[in-house]
Amino acid sequence: MKQGAKKHLKTFIKVFITLGGLAYVFNKVPLTEALAQWTPSVLPWLLLIFVLTIVLMAIQANRWRGLLLEDGRKIPFKTFYSYIALGYFFNNLLPSGFGGDAVKTIAFGKRYGNTASSVAAIVISRVMGLLAMFLSFFVALPFVAAKYDIPTAYTATVSAVALVAILVIIAGLFSDKVKIPAKLATKVPFLLKLQDAFCVYRGHKKEFLLSGLDSVWLQIVTIIIHWAYFKAMGVDVDIAIITVFTTIMVTFTMLPISINGIGVRENVQVSLYTGLLGIPADVVLASTLFSYLPLLFQAAQGAIAFALLKNQK
Repeated sequence: MKQGAKKHLKTFIKVFITLGGLAYVFNKVPLTEALAQWTPSVLPWLLLIFVLTIVLMAIQANRWRGLLLEDGRKIPFKTFYSYIALGYFFNNLLPSGFGGDAVKTIAFGKRYGNTASSVAAIVISRVMGLLAMFLSFFVALPFVAAKYDIPTAYTATVSAVALVAILVIIAGLFSDKVKIPAKLATKVPFLLKLQDAFCVYRGHKKEFLLSGLDSVWLQIVTIIIHWAYFKAMGVDVDIAIITVFTTIMVTFTMLPISINGIGVRENVQVSLYTGLLGIPADVVLASTLFSYLPLLFQAAQGAIAFALLKNQK
């Protein structure tokens, strides 16, 4: 099968799973029943979520800036925030949760002339964020597993992805130990720059650890936001449960089987919160759909950033 045909097939499968997932969940829970949960009482919670979303993006910008070491200190913080917003804008346009990372990293690298370092910093940021999420998952898991029978498939998938994240970090930090074939290095010299950009963090342990600390704060804010989704619907869910279930949901939406996790997210949420906790499916779906509002808020900031940045060299 030709490369173009394979790409079209993958896109078709993603669209099929996305639409199939949405059709399945909305067949079980009509959209009107879910949206009926959105009463005026959700507005204060929505405001809080928007504020926390700004905090979350600011932490991401600070982590990226710190991982760029001396080069990062020369660039204003607001610039990093703008590119973080730009990434969210393109994440909502491209059929992948990582497309925005590619756009913002390449755009930033071209503007400031350090594409390899920017790519390495973003990859490290992403993986450190995942490690913080998985750490919180395994800390909270015993408390949740003592009360609820979590399907093995969920915990096994999270464990597998956590292992991959650890291997990626190790491979990046020690990438200089692997010799790139001379022909490949000549053909793609950027690989050598990228290799150097990754392994440089072995000599900057402080900045590396601070990025880990930022990732922990990022995870705390994320958990609070997901807790607020349910509070907005008038349901109080234990923080440990939010931590475990959110990690499971994020892990499954990361899998490249649907468009930005749409269709998968809704079904996993209903499966967990309704299937295990007994929360009404319309309430769970309402809170899940509510989570798209901060994504639109991030995308709106990114649209503004795009309009401003495209006029700059």
